[in-house]
Amino acid sequence: MTDRLDKKMLLLADRGFIGHDIWATFSQSGAQLLWRVGSNIKLEPIKTLKDGSTLALLNASKESARTGAQAITVRVIEYELDGVAKPDTEGARYRLITTLLDPREAPALELARLYQERWEIEILLDELKTHLRGRSALLRSKTPDLVKQEAYGLLLVHHAVRRIMLDAAQSIGDDPDRISFTATVRIIRRKLLQGSFSPLDEQGSVEE
Repeated sequence: MTDRLDKKMLLLADRGFIGHDIWATFSQSGAQLLWRVGSNIKLEPIKTLKDGSTLALLNASKESARTGAQAITVRVIEYELDGVAKPDTEGARYRLITTLLDPREAPALELARLYQERWEIEILLDELKTHLRGRSALLRSKTPDLVKQEAYGLLLVHHAVRRIMLDAAQSIGDDPDRISFTATVRIIRRKLLQGSFSPLDEQGSVEE
């Protein structure tokens, strides 16, 4: 996977992937890293920076240290999200580490906001697999080409739903992320069942 990375990229990752060896491997790809780490990961603080982030050491495991692996300097960014979970649970607290060590190049607040966008891809997959396709519906095609056709069909429908959400948000000056995908799909389905869309004649024109 590291062969797909380059110095123009910033790689985001959730907790559960972090470790000295894997961090070192991905760092050598040239890409910058911004990963969430759990409270069980020990980071030895070195210096507090002006934006509230800190420099710390990510120590090598005992096994790696025996082969000469050295501690890696990382930048630690910690923050809480209001309304996500109780303040005393890890669900509301985020601890990120990054290879971007200079706060002038990448302020802590900017990186914290950016990390939240990582969930967009998971939300998209959930929309496709659960809310749009339905929990009990399966891809019915029996050949690779037809499976691709069916998958592209789902993607096109998803794009259309998202476009409707965008238009609705822009009409009221709101953020599209604040509009429910599930609610939008339900509204569209109700409209289709009620026959609210005008049928097309044989030439493709809307019948009056």
